[in-house]
Amino acid sequence: QVQLVESGGGLVQAGGSLRLSCAASGRAFSTYAMGWFRQAPGKEREFVAAITWSGGSTYYADPVKGRFTISRDNAKNTVYLQMDSLKAEDTAVYYCAAWNTGGIEGYSGTYYSKISSYDYWGQGTQVTVSS
Repeated sequence: QVQLVESGGGLVQAGGSLRLSCAASGRAFSTYAMGWFRQAPGKEREFVAAITWSGGSTYYADPVKGRFTISRDNAKNTVYLQMDSLKAEDTAVYYCAAWNTGGIEGYSGTYYSKISSYDYWGQGTQVTVSS
């Protein structure tokens, strides 16, 4: 069992930055791939970014490429999402998710963007970008 708690959300002006954190408790965090997803009002939850268990590979949705950076610190059981050059359309609730890959790194990148790949979810943190 893994518990995930997100933090770092808030209100920021367009062009500004925020860093989200997701603290994980439970066993074997370092064997889990981690992802960030978001859900805007009236829209479906969508993939934002993901990172393999080792941190060796990262994946991004097209709308955030070049602006967001995902990273992890396995010693601290924490994954981060650095969000720069924020836009009004980034406004959403951001969710952290964990996928038990058993330490396997060779999955196709497609799997990292699928909601159904992930086993555990946090409660979400609100990010609001004012234009």
